[in-house]
Amino acid sequence: MGIYEPIRNYEDEKDNNGRNSRLDTNSNTEITMRKSGLPNDEDEDVELALQISQSRSPTTRTTTTATFVGNVANDGEGREGKQQEQQRQRLVSLDVFRGLTVALMILVDHAGGILPAINHSPWNGLTLADFVMPFFLFMVGLSLALAYKKLCCRVIATRKAILRALKLLVLGIFLQGGFVHGINDLTYGVDIEQIRWMGILQRIAVAYLLAALCEIWIKGDDNVTSGVSLLKKYQYQWVVALVLTSLYLALLYGLYVPDWEYQIPNAPSSAPKIFSVKCGVRADSGPACNAVGMVDRKILGIQHLYRRPIYARTKQCSINSPDYGPLPPDAPSWCQAPFDPEGLLSSVMAIVTCLVGLHYGHIIVHFKEHGVRIVHWMIITSCLMIMGLALDLFGMHINKALYSLSYMCLTAGAAGILFTGIYLMVDVYGYRRPTIVMEWMGKHALMIYILAACNIVPIILQGFYWRHPQNNILKLIGIGT
Repeated sequence: MGIYEPIRNYEDEKDNNGRNSRLDTNSNTEITMRKSGLPNDEDEDVELALQISQSRSPTTRTTTTATFVGNVANDGEGREGKQQEQQRQRLVSLDVFRGLTVALMILVDHAGGILPAINHSPWNGLTLADFVMPFFLFMVGLSLALAYKKLCCRVIATRKAILRALKLLVLGIFLQGGFVHGINDLTYGVDIEQIRWMGILQRIAVAYLLAALCEIWIKGDDNVTSGVSLLKKYQYQWVVALVLTSLYLALLYGLYVPDWEYQIPNAPSSAPKIFSVKCGVRADSGPACNAVGMVDRKILGIQHLYRRPIYARTKQCSINSPDYGPLPPDAPSWCQAPFDPEGLLSSVMAIVTCLVGLHYGHIIVHFKEHGVRIVHWMIITSCLMIMGLALDLFGMHINKALYSLSYMCLTAGAAGILFTGIYLMVDVYGYRRPTIVMEWMGKHALMIYILAACNIVPIILQGFYWRHPQNNILKLIGIGT
């Protein structure tokens, strides 16, 4: 995919013997990831969504994910010296931020049922769990700016980006679409008529592809010397973000949502129960009649949407709100209707989050001083936070399920604040020891995501047995009966 290479401010000073004597200490955390135009058999194709892995360049080759390569002299320097030089050039804050997000994801996935207050907001509002997806998208964009700093061939880079996005999309469908399910009753298989097409990895794949194409094809050749010149260089990428935002708002508030119906299965011997939902409105942002759900029902099909809708935890639909629970006696008809939180229209704004992260990465690429970077980051972050809060105040509510504009602004701004704080602590002041676990998790983010969030571990523990389902690995190690 990309490799971390020294940049201009990182060139070594050589002594009379040609040995590398020192690195520029003003840029000792700078990294640049370069996209290779050569074929690479060692790419870990799906890891770019959760972390950027390395590839082969005309002069440099890496074989492990998230290894940062520098210009290390080969005339007598030992392995320890090479490792120290790589660490000096590493942007550790990106790994730490990624690892922290993975840890947050695991926390809310497993503790959200016990502490509903940290689980996803039932509809309007913002909770701890609602930051996970935007943080991942923000990191993908930031990493892409580093990965595509220099390109050998735009066509080859485009082809490889499309291939990676497709592989990530397939992986998401396999893990979240129902190919592996029924953990509790140990049944496996998939009903193609009911498979869920969208999901977390699928959304990341779409956002990654669009952001990658923007970075490959629509950036200027201007030299960046100030914030204004930075905006000018990438002005067409901001035009894309503006067009996507305008398209989302036009569809969300302009589409007419007619009445619709859905059915839920009853006992095998009885006919399914049909529910009718009355709408006939425009510009509705409630659970039942919003354009986001309508687009998914029309294009994907209601049978292919997520069957445990987040709004089932609202007060109208659950007596245990904000947790799932039995339906109240006067529950509206839409409470059990499928709704995909990673649907098509909401993914449009997810792409914008990725483009915001891309701009944060541009600041790393073009500005070398820590202070200048932090100032630029905080200006963008402040604007996003203020805009998000103002939109919510004036009626465009913060809503993760719809991925509203106010939600995008506030969560992208929060990602900017958190990343800036980690950068300041880890890369500027060098406090790495307290974050070593998060750094490790960040290097293995995709693996941890698959094992922890996609039920792979429970499947391995419960899914293989001898003669009877009770004779599984858990019983073998003395857990359960």
